[in-house]
Amino acid sequence: MDYRDRFRRLRIEHDLDQKDISKICNVSPQLVSHWETYKRHMTVDTVIALCQYFQVSANYILGIPDYPYPKGER
Repeated sequence: MDYRDRFRRLRIEHDLDQKDISKICNVSPQLVSHWETYKRHMTVDTVIALCQYFQVSANYILGIPDYPYPKGER
């Protein structure tokens, strides 16, 4: 699973639309759409902002490992 798929899954699980994410990351809604359709990659700053918002590790969004929280947490 690509990191953009994990991000999309998190967005949907938290009942957010692309416009909500664009505000969180300070980008255009079109750019969020491009992430989800594999037209553009996220920057490191974006991944960090998403990790902070969703309270997950960067490893989770990047696919290393498959669970969202470090072992022993939550």
